[in-house]
Amino acid sequence: MSENLSKEAAGTPEVSFDELSAQRVGRLRSLMRRKPRGVDAAVVLLYFLLSLPSIIDSALSAHWPTVALLVVTGFVLYFRRRWPMAILILVAVTDSAATLLDSSYLGSSTGLWIALYTASTQYAARRMFILTILISALQGLIFVVIGIPGMFTDSPEDQQFLADVGGRAVLTIIGVAFLVGSNVVFVAIGSAVRNHRLHEAELNNWAVRVQTLAQVRERNRIAREMHDVVAHSLSVMIALSDGASVVLKRDPQRAGEVLAELSATGRHALADMRRVIGVLRTGDDASLEPQPAVDSMEKMLEGFTVAGLPLRFTQSGPPLPKDATFQLTVYRIIQESLTNVLRYGRNVTRVGVLVERNGDEVSIRVNDDGTQQGGRREAVGSAQGIRGMGERAALFDGTLTAGPSTEGGWGVVATLKLPHPAAGANTAAVTTPTTETRTES
Repeated sequence: MSENLSKEAAGTPEVSFDELSAQRVGRLRSLMRRKPRGVDAAVVLLYFLLSLPSIIDSALSAHWPTVALLVVTGFVLYFRRRWPMAILILVAVTDSAATLLDSSYLGSSTGLWIALYTASTQYAARRMFILTILISALQGLIFVVIGIPGMFTDSPEDQQFLADVGGRAVLTIIGVAFLVGSNVVFVAIGSAVRNHRLHEAELNNWAVRVQTLAQVRERNRIAREMHDVVAHSLSVMIALSDGASVVLKRDPQRAGEVLAELSATGRHALADMRRVIGVLRTGDDASLEPQPAVDSMEKMLEGFTVAGLPLRFTQSGPPLPKDATFQLTVYRIIQESLTNVLRYGRNVTRVGVLVERNGDEVSIRVNDDGTQQGGRREAVGSAQGIRGMGERAALFDGTLTAGPSTEGGWGVVATLKLPHPAAGANTAAVTTPTTETRTES
């Protein structure tokens, strides 16, 4: 209990299925799993206790080979986990040999039952049932040929007892049925235990695969966040530093403002990187969301304006839902699109950003009128940003296309489904006035 609490306090989210399974079993089963050698010794002790009457009877009758075989059976049962099939064959042979050497020995199947159970927990049920039928057939043959003649003589008392129980044939059927039935029962119990263990192992394997997929998904999410943070911040900082060097001599005051914005962007980028890296250290408790409210969007657009982009932002329709993940998706798509314009656009004189809500859909359009590098801007860069925007749009059953626009520049069009469509959204989309913000450097 304390160990689990310490793991939770340390912020470790990974808990194996074995640990969860251990919490479901009782204290006795947990102790048996932790102390397998102690369990083996207890099984041997149980065998000797149950076989003690047969050992004492054989010793009093001076049938020492039978006593030796019974004692050897008890000791070899200690190694039944290591060599289950070999121990099973050995126990079956010793039990049969004891009956052959001592006609008065009624047989003690305790060791055979233990060996059958152990082997059934490690081998397929079909194989074990076939082997059990063969062993039972051998036991039945010895019982019929040697056991019953050794138990009853031609005395009137023994013959009267046979007549009372229904005769030798009835006694034979009962004895053979008991041998076969008891052996089959212990094999069935062992097979059920084996199936349960296989089921637990499969669940554990499934849990490991799910955990691996979750880790891969989390790494992709963190990589997408890092790309957005680094690409956006560095692009803005480079543009600001270039702008400051241009206006430094002719307008020192303006250069100071640009340098102040450069410093603020660097601090903001450092805070974002610490936040994302914090997820790697502390797990999912650390939030990846930058709380992209209205003021966050305005600050982002203002930063791009200071960096030199002639922005024109337009939003129409009802306000976006308060869902933080949805707002983060809109925020990142616009941020990445503008970052690409800042990095790859040439001769850009106008950049349009449109966020339009119509019914249960939100459209995001970012277009510029710049020229493409070498005639193909899509050939520049690694396309990780566009792929990341597409993954974000897919979270809300949306689509994203990016490529040359009809205006000669580059265009990004994303369509998202609202997480919780509101009733009457179509009417609101028509009656709500359009808001437009023009920000130019």
